[in-house]
Amino acid sequence: MNGWHESMSGVPAAEWDRLAAGRALVSSSWLVALEDTGCVGDRTGWQPMPLTVGQDGIVAAAPAYIKQHSYGEYVFDWAWAEAWERAGGHYYPKLVVAVPFTPVCGPRLMGDTALRGGVIHALEQQVVDTGLSSAHVLFPGQDEVGALEEAGWLIRHGVQFHWIQRGYRDFGDFLAVLDRDKRKKIRQERRRVGEAGITIRTLEGSEIGAGDWRLFYQCYRQTYLERRSTPYLSLAFFEQVGETLADHMVMFIASKDGRDIAASLCLRDGERLYGRYWGAVESVPCLHFEMCYYQGIEYAIKHGLTCFEGGAQGEHKLARGFDPVRTYSGHYLRDSRFRSAVYAWLQREQSGIDRYVAELFSHSAYKNACHDP
Repeated sequence: MNGWHESMSGVPAAEWDRLAAGRALVSSSWLVALEDTGCVGDRTGWQPMPLTVGQDGIVAAAPAYIKQHSYGEYVFDWAWAEAWERAGGHYYPKLVVAVPFTPVCGPRLMGDTALRGGVIHALEQQVVDTGLSSAHVLFPGQDEVGALEEAGWLIRHGVQFHWIQRGYRDFGDFLAVLDRDKRKKIRQERRRVGEAGITIRTLEGSEIGAGDWRLFYQCYRQTYLERRSTPYLSLAFFEQVGETLADHMVMFIASKDGRDIAASLCLRDGERLYGRYWGAVESVPCLHFEMCYYQGIEYAIKHGLTCFEGGAQGEHKLARGFDPVRTYSGHYLRDSRFRSAVYAWLQREQSGIDRYVAELFSHSAYKNACHDP
């Protein structure tokens, strides 16, 4: 049980999930579904290689993958790869600890905190032993960042936008604390959706039927087609996690004239709601904002959740009550020259991010803006 595995199917699900502590996106069910449905594995550039520590049971673990490219990571290192290739090195393959296609922060060095140093050393040793260029821990939990930094890994800062519950009793309470112009804009956007004849229903868990998943996937796929891209995830994947992780699923479906035309999917973990995927087969002004932001905020308030993460990127979320929040990643580069160059690059990037976050807060939608922690 101690060491590297070729797939999640070789790792006892109950023991892994004990370390995942109820976090659906890093659970065995989620990771196994990615493998079962071919979203990761052969010819995808994501080769599963989970790490576990423990002899008589798993006491620490990391969801690791050997990567042949940088797609689906949301921590963009294409410039690093290009620079190292120009210098005569090979950036790929590399070792990545992450949840594939999922820019959500959470446990990556799972389990006994006293063993984190050992897990980090095992990642480093794997890079050295197999001749990989680097190891990367993407979107770790806040408490894991310190362990990575203490081990000498380079820390990279990013920015997302999260809605924070501050004691609102309903959506009107939330609107009341916003700047007048922002409040007016949100009301106008919601009114436009209503005037277009849109009705929205919320489905949770087992309420989401096979037809709903097919509709959702049609909408999700359309989002990629409009960008001339290919979805990372398949209908089979969503159907599998819809069954194995039903208690975490929240789906919003929009209808017009008796026809379902749009859907968005969120996942619920403990006190947080994660906005993950959306799409529409018919264009309706402002429907994206309604389905991806306002429905999630209303759901979070109604169900006593403390945070709604609306997905990666998107400065337009700022005007709709989302706050800029720091995210992090950790990077171990085997070659010292490459490491020094990336370190200097990161110092410049972080200075820019510090200025960017300060600027974002100066444009907060709230009357009394919060500050970057």
